[in-house]
Amino acid sequence: MQAPYPIPNAIITEAGSGKVQCNAHSAQLSLPPLKGETYHNAQISDYSRARDFRHRPPLRLHLRAHASASAESLRGTAGFGFWNHPFAPNERGWRLPAAVWFFFAAPPSDMPLALDVPGYGWKAATFDARRPLFYSLLPFAPLGVLLMRTKRLYRRLWLIGQRALGVHEALLPPHYLAEAHTYTITWLPQRATFAVDGQTVLDAEVRVRGALGFVAWMDNQYAIVTPQGRFRFGLVPLEQAQSLTIEHINIEHL
Repeated sequence: MQAPYPIPNAIITEAGSGKVQCNAHSAQLSLPPLKGETYHNAQISDYSRARDFRHRPPLRLHLRAHASASAESLRGTAGFGFWNHPFAPNERGWRLPAAVWFFFAAPPSDMPLALDVPGYGWKAATFDARRPLFYSLLPFAPLGVLLMRTKRLYRRLWLIGQRALGVHEALLPPHYLAEAHTYTITWLPQRATFAVDGQTVLDAEVRVRGALGFVAWMDNQYAIVTPQGRFRFGLVPLEQAQSLTIEHINIEHL
């Protein structure tokens, strides 16, 4: 299969019934209707299972993308950008996660990592659980989880947790996914700026530690990760086929 320019050595991942169709300018990541009993994934990336991540700031990712439906109709997760592949179904080992990306998750996913931003939907987002502040707070995590089950304390304490994780998020209109838009991530040493059709949607002061790998994917999993200590991962059925098309990918190191 020919990889989309300019990622000539792209790794194609087709788990279960996930399919990747590539040409010189685009990649279509698609899933058929599914029962949700096993994991299915259609993915392109530029790192191997050895996780040889190659991207550090300053750089710019520029591409055009659209899905087969809006964020209100899609299921599972999908997106594109940079991350450190902390874990995946059917793989051993894990690491603390970090990402600078456009990310979609549908209910029952619920990952409310940014105050006042829903835990699902189509987002521009950053986070890095490898930051020293997060490590320093880990011994207090069990107590913090209990305290944050009180709404008043949650808002106060999670501001600290959000800062420790370098979390920044901006929710995008759900219809964007069903339309062709140009997406840009400008990742600098201490800042990440996200734009759609040239308009800034998130400008975050953040310093992500270490290198990340490029990824674009669509799968049928969900995750529940909340500050109040709810953790659950699973798979969802798809009543109809769905796809994500990525065009004209360009990664420019500045």
